[in-house]
Amino acid sequence: MYAIPLGDEGAELRPLETWHAEEFLANLDRGREFIGQYIPFGSRATDVDSARSTLQRYTDMRAADTGSYHGIWLDGRLVGGVLTLNFDAAAGNAEVGCWLEPAATGRGLITRAMRVLLDWVVEERGIHRVEWVAASGNVASLKVAERLGFRKDGVRREAHEWRGKRHDLEIWSLLAPEWRSARDAHKDR
Repeated sequence: MYAIPLGDEGAELRPLETWHAEEFLANLDRGREFIGQYIPFGSRATDVDSARSTLQRYTDMRAADTGSYHGIWLDGRLVGGVLTLNFDAAAGNAEVGCWLEPAATGRGLITRAMRVLLDWVVEERGIHRVEWVAASGNVASLKVAERLGFRKDGVRREAHEWRGKRHDLEIWSLLAPEWRSARDAHKDR
């Protein structure tokens, strides 16, 4: 098991495994309304068995090389995470996403965790194009994408129905050379 420090405030990034089901469920329960404002992330995980099933699905995706979950722990407590999905190493494309419970927002945890994930995706896995898809109303998520160097490709108007409302989805992308430039500029600060 490995942990990657995310700064000096007791935050770390680790793989999220099926045996974390109780912690994952507790994290979702603490932030269910906040996390689920725009997407159904975690909505299927309503008890330990369904949380375990959700984590198992991503464990299977990691084994098939099509996706992965990585948890963010703050002072030993799971507070959110970053993930890959639609991961296609042969084609050089992947999508990334994130979630965070409200009490952990405003600390830069997603930005720092995503930098680690993007470095792995681009440098170790050879992904050329990374996508970030978020509802237009999810301003916090879109700001993180922009801060990381993603560029807005376009909007899929009213493409996603959630909780009785149709949401526009913004598609942002980051190419490997753009990531390297953004990463190197960040290191210079």
